[in-house]
Amino acid sequence: MQTQIKICGLKDEASIDAAAKAGATHVGLVHFEKSPRHVAFDQAAALRMRAPAGVKVVLLLVNAEPGFTAKAIEVVKPDIVQFHGSETHQWLRVLKNAVDIEIWKAFGVKDAATLKDADQYEGAADLILFDAPAQALPGGTGTRFDWSLLNQHKHKLPWGLAGGLNPDNVGEALRQTRAILVDTSSGVESAPGIKDVDKIAAFCQAVRDYDNH
Repeated sequence: MQTQIKICGLKDEASIDAAAKAGATHVGLVHFEKSPRHVAFDQAAALRMRAPAGVKVVLLLVNAEPGFTAKAIEVVKPDIVQFHGSETHQWLRVLKNAVDIEIWKAFGVKDAATLKDADQYEGAADLILFDAPAQALPGGTGTRFDWSLLNQHKHKLPWGLAGGLNPDNVGEALRQTRAILVDTSSGVESAPGIKDVDKIAAFCQAVRDYDNH
């Protein structure tokens, strides 16, 4: 089975096109005003339409209120909503029962206890995305965590890997973790919020090289 690839924080049609051409399975749109990768709803909706069939669109929200979340889903029409704040499993379980799209929950991994906390989201999320701990921003910081923690945990949910991944280290990350999905944002940028099409291509190629070997 091929590893799934998510290129996150895309802001323009050129980066959507580059991700799709390189073989990404998912593209991520960030709606969080503090992020250099923020896109407004109308912009996100346009980019969502740009993504070709076969590439899933992930809308990233941070601590969004229920009404705001409903509006985001209605306007953008993503395939997946990724929650990257302190959303509870109770709230996501209610949402999951009300909408017909995938729900992902991101977790900043500090220690083994973090992984146990993620188990509470069984039945509330379709996938857990393990990321580096939040800093000034909840994600896209370019830092990684101790991947070996994942190998010591019995996962109850499908999971993906994020946090400091780039074309140079994603192959090793996959060898160590056997993640089914890898997610990068700052690792394929030339500056915060500015995607580099060559780095996107190199990241996707590194993942496919891992798959082929």
